[in-house]
Amino acid sequence: MIMVPPLQHGSVKLLEQSQLSPPPGSVATTSLPLTFFDISWLLCRHMQRLNFYQLSTSTQNFIHHHLPILKLSLSLTLRHFFPFAGNLISPPSPAHPHILFTGCDSVTLSVYESEANCQRLFAHGPRAAEELHPFIPNLPPARKEGETRVLPLMALQVTIFPESGICIGVRFSHVAADGRAFNHFMKSWASICKKSTGDSGSIPLGLDESRDAIPSHDRAGIEDPNGLKSIFLDEWWTLASTWDEDAGPPGHSLEHKVRATFVLSQAQIERLKAWTTDQVSNDSDSTSFRASSFVLTCALIWVCLIKSEESDIKNDNDLLYFIFVADCRNRLSKCPIPDNYFGNCLSICFVRLTRKELTGENGMVEAMKVIGKRIGELEKNGPLEGAEKWMVKWKEVAERWKHVTVAGSPRLGAYDPDFGWGKPKKVEFVQIDRSVAFSVAENGNEEGGVEVGVALTSAQMSCFKSLFERNLKAWSK
Repeated sequence: MIMVPPLQHGSVKLLEQSQLSPPPGSVATTSLPLTFFDISWLLCRHMQRLNFYQLSTSTQNFIHHHLPILKLSLSLTLRHFFPFAGNLISPPSPAHPHILFTGCDSVTLSVYESEANCQRLFAHGPRAAEELHPFIPNLPPARKEGETRVLPLMALQVTIFPESGICIGVRFSHVAADGRAFNHFMKSWASICKKSTGDSGSIPLGLDESRDAIPSHDRAGIEDPNGLKSIFLDEWWTLASTWDEDAGPPGHSLEHKVRATFVLSQAQIERLKAWTTDQVSNDSDSTSFRASSFVLTCALIWVCLIKSEESDIKNDNDLLYFIFVADCRNRLSKCPIPDNYFGNCLSICFVRLTRKELTGENGMVEAMKVIGKRIGELEKNGPLEGAEKWMVKWKEVAERWKHVTVAGSPRLGAYDPDFGWGKPKKVEFVQIDRSVAFSVAENGNEEGGVEVGVALTSAQMSCFKSLFERNLKAWSK
């Protein structure tokens, strides 16, 4: 069994809490309708992200010199990313949910001090999953206005590790933004903050519209000829009556969970590509997909996760699903959605293999082929083929079949946000702790590499680590 250091019980002390809004008068009261892309995420658990930075400064110095700039730059950023300061308005059926921003809306920013060992938090090695959760903020509770529920969409937390580092923790609702949109927000906030010199009067007035990518909130260009919005709303109204966004998934306690990060270097990925190309060279379907870093990484991790399962009840004919998303920006031929679109614009993709296929001698190749082919189908048939079944399919798979999901992508630039302290030393996708999922991001230390985050029991982590290292060595010679 893998050796896990004892749980680190560093105390966390609240220093201050404030509400940050866009500059007064900079954003009018705005109601944004939810598109069918947004509605499909209404029942998704909150996204949770941690960015750790190395910074040698005292708590007092950070509060007096860094925090004011961080706050003002956040306010200026929210001028362009105002939905995060707004609320999800969820009226009773048949009225439609929507996002509403008013001049009095704001984001909660909490500042804490921690005695935890920051260097240990930067590391890839295994540690108790519970250690990261004190650095994730809670969203303010939902409130009721008559029969209408009002749900905040984002909360932020800054944790100071005196003389060693800073952590920026974010919790946000997926209905407001997908990964690309969220990373756009983080990069913009960091860019405005970094441009400052320490004097609040020298901070640029938000993003430079002539040079920076200003987010687009225009939903008019998202066409819905197949009535997906109505289909998804009907599904949501059916499911929402039994939904509790504050409750965690059953059977996913943090008590015995261990987190670790596994790295694939650019050289290893290139060797994997060469190996897989050789394996499928005689396959008639080998031209129908491209073995990208994402495809190879997901195939490798899917195989290792299933093989490392602790259950003794395994049937070769069991159906095993892998669920991932694909960005639809500029993939919709009739009305391309720009890269700077803020909101959700994702196609939900389901692939499956039998346990015998996935865990057999050619499991890696089979996994790579089925994922790669699904991505090829997006390009050939369009990302919305079969979209009317997204929510029903997700519910069916979640209730009946073993499944694994993935958060993130090596292309999103999770390690890009630099607030003036350098790029993050470590980025964590904390929401995977309570689900059967893993995270994928670019390698923060090497261009072209990939980082994978997993959260498993100690026994499964030991088996997973052994499989990952052995398979990577065998398949990337």
